[in-house]
Amino acid sequence: MSFRLAFNILAICGTAVFTGVMLNIGLTLGAYWKSLAPTDFLDWFSRNSGLIGRTIPLVAGPALVGLVGSLWFGWSTTQERLYWLTALASAAGIAAITIAYHLPANATFAAKTVAVSDVPAKLDQWLALHWVRIGLGFVSAIAGVLAVSA
Repeated sequence: MSFRLAFNILAICGTAVFTGVMLNIGLTLGAYWKSLAPTDFLDWFSRNSGLIGRTIPLVAGPALVGLVGSLWFGWSTTQERLYWLTALASAAGIAAITIAYHLPANATFAAKTVAVSDVPAKLDQWLALHWVRIGLGFVSAIAGVLAVSA
């Protein structure tokens, strides 16, 4: 197996798996969280948020390595470069939203420093931005497939 192929596999499979993890969080946990009373949600999040946080680096790390390596190997072909740049920009968008919004929001949920009356609106906003991240994940994986097909 060539390094190029290994990076392509990491990029496409990594972004697809990462997107699947985010999709599961949005569909499964999001629905569960919204079914809880605000104090119960904060209790759950305080006890269990670390379980989610441990999973993300396992899939995001290989995806990032694959995207960077694939861009490097595909740089000389204009169309391939464009697709890999799109894939990498989408992953950067996920990281930006995560760093700017989700990590601070998660910290307030876990520490229970958000007002109980603000939890439903804050959770709705969390989920809305999470769906943006899922969309960017799909764009990243699709762009990777297109790059390999170019």
